[in-house]
Amino acid sequence: MPDTKKFIENLSGAGKCIGVLTSGGDAQGMNAAVRAVVRMGIYVGAKVYFIHEGYQGMVDGGDNIKEASWESVSSMLQVGGTVIGSARCKDFRTHEGRLRAALNLVQRGITNLCVIGGDGSLTGANLFREEWSGLLDELVQSGEISEEASQIYSALHIVGMVGSIDNDFCGTDMTIGTDSALHRIIEVVDAIMTTAQSHQRTFVLEVMGRHCGYLALVSALACGADWVLIPEMPPKDGWEEQMCYKLSENRADKKRLNIIIVAEGAIDQSNKPITTELIKDLVVRCLGFDTRVTVLGHVQRGGTPSAFDRILASRMGVEAVLALLEASPGTPACVVSLCGNQAVRVPLMECVQMTQEVQKAMDEKRFEEAVRLRGRSFENNLNTYKLLSHRKIDSELPHSSFNVAVLNVGAPAAGMNAAVRSAVRVGITEGHTMFAVSDGFEGFYKGQIKEIKWGDVGGWTGQGGSLLGTKRTLPAKHIDKIAEQMRIHNINALLVIGGFEAFESLLQLVDARSRYEEFCVPMCMLPATISNNVSGTDLSIGADTSLNAIVETCDRIKQSASGTKRRVFIIETMGGYCGYLATVGGLAAGADAAYIYEEPFDIRELQSNVEHLTEKMKTSIQRGLVLRNENCSENYTTDFIYQLYNEEGKGVFDCRKNVLGHMQQGGAPSPFDRNFGTKIAAKAMQWISKKLKEFYREDEGRVFANTEDSACLLGMRRRALVFQPVVQLKDETDFVHRIPKEQWWLRLRPLMKILAKYKTSYDVSDSGQLEHIVRLRAKDVSAI
Repeated sequence: MPDTKKFIENLSGAGKCIGVLTSGGDAQGMNAAVRAVVRMGIYVGAKVYFIHEGYQGMVDGGDNIKEASWESVSSMLQVGGTVIGSARCKDFRTHEGRLRAALNLVQRGITNLCVIGGDGSLTGANLFREEWSGLLDELVQSGEISEEASQIYSALHIVGMVGSIDNDFCGTDMTIGTDSALHRIIEVVDAIMTTAQSHQRTFVLEVMGRHCGYLALVSALACGADWVLIPEMPPKDGWEEQMCYKLSENRADKKRLNIIIVAEGAIDQSNKPITTELIKDLVVRCLGFDTRVTVLGHVQRGGTPSAFDRILASRMGVEAVLALLEASPGTPACVVSLCGNQAVRVPLMECVQMTQEVQKAMDEKRFEEAVRLRGRSFENNLNTYKLLSHRKIDSELPHSSFNVAVLNVGAPAAGMNAAVRSAVRVGITEGHTMFAVSDGFEGFYKGQIKEIKWGDVGGWTGQGGSLLGTKRTLPAKHIDKIAEQMRIHNINALLVIGGFEAFESLLQLVDARSRYEEFCVPMCMLPATISNNVSGTDLSIGADTSLNAIVETCDRIKQSASGTKRRVFIIETMGGYCGYLATVGGLAAGADAAYIYEEPFDIRELQSNVEHLTEKMKTSIQRGLVLRNENCSENYTTDFIYQLYNEEGKGVFDCRKNVLGHMQQGGAPSPFDRNFGTKIAAKAMQWISKKLKEFYREDEGRVFANTEDSACLLGMRRRALVFQPVVQLKDETDFVHRIPKEQWWLRLRPLMKILAKYKTSYDVSDSGQLEHIVRLRAKDVSAI
């Protein structure tokens, strides 16, 4: 079989000109996308042009279209909004405007456009592409361009990236800016919760999103709101009484505050708007609660982009350039999008049509259809919210007589509490009795096990660390005592939330099944570790929060060098032997190098990095950032690297070092971690319920599970959430260094190097297949 691997070295952009523009509403992360397009374009030998002020700049031409240089996109990564400007443009909607735009592009030889914007901007780009040859003919006839020029520039290639905080575009799980907008919303909600708690108030919050309820829905999930109103799912008639009943029930349950989140486009069953004021009046009239309204407005668009948005935009920008290089005259305009954890290309017009169908379905009151069309990610969020928000009265609950224990194992990770809350509430809804184990397996063998009820986990989503308490103790040492506690409390299933220790613990329990029947029960593990070093999953609960802490600190450290010229920072990150935080943090913070255990390095590489930084200091960029994973090398310590850089850089730059330490483990969980923890815990509890029924022995009146598939890890693999038997993951694991043998994020390393101006080999075999949106959705069966 021929080798089908495709490398960046074989793709050349020589002689090509790429124009990059941002259009429509701004979104955090747009600058990261612009930076990636410019640097990747220059890297492959193409010329890249900024088109300032969106389509308006393209129509007006002149200084609005300027060639970009490598240095011109420096320091853009951490800036919100769009540095090259965006404008809504009436002129481009006219044929005359598009004709002027075509002339401006041809004069500069630009036939490749990278458009970062919403569905309107991308639809406009596609129309422009369809009209292109006709526009050139007109320009030839009017004598503004030569026949020869129209031949050379006969095809216009377009690649889109969706930059919109609303996440209202079909065909991608996340649009650039959505995660940052969620960060802003959650920051505000967390702040409001403290004041609401003090005064026993009800807060009604309006969030943006136009006709899409994604921001409202996910922020409601992430903060455990009492009620959410979104346009895709108008509340059923009589919702007013239902809502007021729920608010008063929560107050009776000793909850001192209520949060109601309203999407700005929220409507009722007859398509009438539901406003924040209407809800406030309703609560005051029916319940007499002290109620306040907060409209978040443009705060959601502002601020610095989150780590997720920077990485997403950087990956998309590089992918967009690859798509332009590979485009032929017949290639349809495509959008670079995210499916699960993978960058894919989808035909632009299929996405636009699907997006328009959602609106049509809503206008025609086909609301269930609208939710389905929004995609799996939206649908799963909605189903999880419904599962968790409506507490059923005991008579409505199925009664299972099963006992399920939940525990945290290993180091704390932000988002653990959100997972525990979700597991407890879904378990209760499924009819089980839920037990909480304090302090991991140490608490387990000591008998620190007690029933945990619905109200006990209220307000847990936003709390960092582990409220149950967590220890690194493995069960093997106390296996007989743990078996005894399983018997005493009649535990029929286990949910273990934690990192590498949790994985080892589950393997030990499975191993002990032959000696202790008590462990012949369904067991599920959820990966929760900032190091992201567990086999069987691309992402772990807590890693996103940690990345944001690293990126935020790196931004501040870089800023501290703006007054003092020529400074290089050596920053040490956590992660054990796993280089995930150093690599992905490096990509998000714009690092020049990241040293990790998985990619061995020697003194020659250190030397070439120093020389590279020396060259960089001769340009207008006069600062450097180097990340080092704590265990990347026994001998090349942080001190050694710091001293080497200091010595070799004498007279050119000076050095500072910083060990980030435990601040990477703390803090309130990011929206992504709250959401990820909530969703995978809900899915795990449903799996446990299924397995309990499957392994229940009617004749013996007990649960007996002894198969490999009754002890699983639930992880995210590329596009889907999958349950994998822990025994099968053994072969994929390096137990000495506590890391998986293969790690997907190593493919992002060349990306970081390219964006830092290093010549490197980059395998782009994964790229290039245009996927159709319907097929994409069918495959994406259980994406988050």
